[in-house]
Amino acid sequence: MNTTRAARLLTDLVDPKNVITVLCLAVGAHYGWSGVGWGALAIVFCAVIPIAFIVATGKERTFADRHVPERARRMIVIPVIVASVLTCLTLMIVSGAPGPLLSMVGAMLATIAVIWPITHWWKISVHTAVLTGALTMIGMLYGWWWGAANALLVPFVAWSRARLQDHTPAQTAAGAILGALVAGPVFILGL
Repeated sequence: MNTTRAARLLTDLVDPKNVITVLCLAVGAHYGWSGVGWGALAIVFCAVIPIAFIVATGKERTFADRHVPERARRMIVIPVIVASVLTCLTLMIVSGAPGPLLSMVGAMLATIAVIWPITHWWKISVHTAVLTGALTMIGMLYGWWWGAANALLVPFVAWSRARLQDHTPAQTAAGAILGALVAGPVFILGL
């Protein structure tokens, strides 16, 4: 397998919607079947609705090109994601979701809210931000060793995004740092 194909495979595998899905199920499972139900609700608003909007409204009409490569297009997509995640958080608050699940969705909202203004000037990596944010939250919930072991994936994802010329190495590194620094403190509020 050539390096471009490997990079595409890794980029698609660690797509933000996939990472968010795993995160929601992992955090939800920590709180039993009701937690899994809350996690499923979060998946709908934080992964399914955003990707459906991306695919339905742009030239990213196929799953092969769903990563929204153009910065100007991201400025259209991000507000919809913010609105969808905010709707999820509101529904979860009103319905009495457990604190850690609220904090998880709050961390997603905070991360995308910080990415939004940066994207106006610079194409920071959402892939690495979502991945490190998720790994930070899972590490806080299941043990630092689990998050640290899985953090070995981050440089490979950063490489894949740069190899595909979707981001510079600086954009992937900045995304990785941002994801952990924003998601971690927000998530810890609900533990």
